[in-house]
Order: sequence, then C-alpha cells, then structure tokens
Amino acid sequence: MRIYTKKGDKGETGLFGGGRVSKDSPRIEAYGAVDELNSLLGVARSSSPPKGIDKILARLQADLFVLGADLATPRSVVGAKVPRIRSSNTRFLERTIDSLERSLPRLTSFVLPFGTPAAAHLHLARTVCRRAERLTVRLSKSDRLGADVIPYLNRLSDLLFVLARYANWTGGGNEIRWTGKPRGA
Repeated sequence: MRIYTKKGDKGETGLFGGGRVSKDSPRIEAYGAVDELNSLLGVARSSSPPKGIDKILARLQADLFVLGADLATPRSVVGAKVPRIRSSNTRFLERTIDSLERSLPRLTSFVLPFGTPAAAHLHLARTVCRRAERLTVRLSKSDRLGADVIPYLNRLSDLLFVLARYANWTGGGNEIRWTGKPRGA
C-alpha cells in the first residue's frame, strides 16, 4: 500500500463516511489541530515525564484519535461506525484533575509556562488544545457536533495545565508565578 494517493493534490480531502471538502474547511482545521495536539503529547511523552503522567498521556493520545475520527465524520453520515467522544471521556479528565490537584500546592496566581522539559511541552500542548477548542467551536456554528466534543476539549486544556504543574512539582522544576513585573525587576 502506498502512502500517497494523489487524491488531495487539488486541495481537497476525503471525510470518513464519504464526501470531500477543502483542506482549509473548518472541519479539517478542527481535527488538524487535534492531530497537532496529539503529536505534542507524543513530544511531551518523549521528554521523560513522571511515570504517572506518561500513563495519562498515553490514554489522552488514544482519546484524541477518537476525537479526530469524531470530528472527521459528520453527524449527518448515517450508520457510520466511528467511535465518538462521550461524557465518560470528560469525566475521566475531571477525576484525573481532581486527583492531581490534591498533591499540588494551592494556586494563588497565574504561572508562566516554564519548568522541566515535560512541563514546558505540556504548557505548549495546552495552548494548542485551546486553539483546537476555538476551531471546534467555530465548526459547531455551521455543523452539528456531538454534545461532548467541546466540553472534552475545554476540560482537556485544564488537565494539561494541571499536568504541567504536576510535572514541575514532581520533577523538581520551578513554577514561576506571574507578578506583572519582569523577573528580577
């Protein structure tokens, strides 16, 4: 099987369940950002995060493949046997956030995205997650999405923030609190 098909050479791509759309359509933008996020989680995993974090990230990567398939398959496609993001996925994120936060110092100010390599990659992943969320919200204004897609992305960015803090806390990284002044001033 060849990796290239030449079907996208004119700027269109196929959706699961059939149909072709422009590669710059809101649907492609949304699931493309989810794919980028998944890759960033792979980078975070390669930066030697604490063991507990790696296991969570592996689960998130699997969930993001489900989310990508969900976004790539319009709800109008009848009988599509595509996995969809469910409220149970979001509940997993919430339980994980709650569990990790119990071991972290109370947050009393904004923190700058900094710290161990794993923490820095997780902060970057959080920002890409927020972009994926914005693009998905834009898509939702023109196409019907599952009710659990946007809440999942919203909660996922929260979890990525907590994971970055946890990676710093357990990895000996510095958490720099934002004071409104340049550091050292």
